[in-house]
Amino acid sequence: MNIGIVGLGLIGGSMAKSTKARTAHTVWGTDLDQETMTLARMSGAVDGPLTDENLRLCDLILVAICPSAAIEWVRSHGDKISKSAILVDLCGVKRVVVEALTPVAERHGFAYIGGHPMAGRERGGFTASSEDLYVGASMILTPDKRTDMQLLETLKAYFLDIGFAGLTFSDPEEHDRIIAFTSQLAHIASSAYVKSPEAQRRRGFSAGSFQDMTRVARLDENMWTELFLDDADYLVKELDILIQNLTDYSDALKSGDAERVRALLREGREMKAAAGGN
Repeated sequence: MNIGIVGLGLIGGSMAKSTKARTAHTVWGTDLDQETMTLARMSGAVDGPLTDENLRLCDLILVAICPSAAIEWVRSHGDKISKSAILVDLCGVKRVVVEALTPVAERHGFAYIGGHPMAGRERGGFTASSEDLYVGASMILTPDKRTDMQLLETLKAYFLDIGFAGLTFSDPEEHDRIIAFTSQLAHIASSAYVKSPEAQRRRGFSAGSFQDMTRVARLDENMWTELFLDDADYLVKELDILIQNLTDYSDALKSGDAERVRALLREGREMKAAAGGN
């Protein structure tokens, strides 16, 4: 296949590197940062730049930029995308993107499906990307009634080839509701946690727990602000639940209620065991 990748940061760059390392597909890429384009070409992650001319030849187009930029790019390039092509956005929220891009795809006649690779690192950019980022990960896709089985088979073969363990199917609403809890809330909690004055005085006192809690505080504030606001309804709901739960612990500690503290900790342990997995 001819594959076009829009955005060569952590996600798009890893898609490019994984594709070139594991398949015989041709990869064309584009990024606003010219240094990234140079690095991508020199490292062999792409065969060349994605242009208006070779965009028409792409069988698969992966859009790995922020939601608003992804929407704008597809709207401005829709007339240059082949009617036989499949376009997948890789944005971290789905409702706003799918709602905007579905009519664009229908108007121009190409296939579109929302996607979200469940993989990442605390640092972004092409230099943080790698050919093994997606090994063992889940790829979320949001098919709808217009999605045919052949399209899904094509995407399944491609994503498994580049390292994903499997596909997870969802709808945009469910995706955004769950991702508010599993990803976005963790980033906010980590960002808030490191704002304690003790974070600057913890030398020699921190171990695995501190590292686990603070890892994702190294975030791109521009990208995550957009993701948070696009999913604000579900994210605020999860934040309110977390704040109430933390208040329960605080109240129990303030009153010296050992039984209540013990009960709260036991509830957390049991709920973690019931949830299973990581």
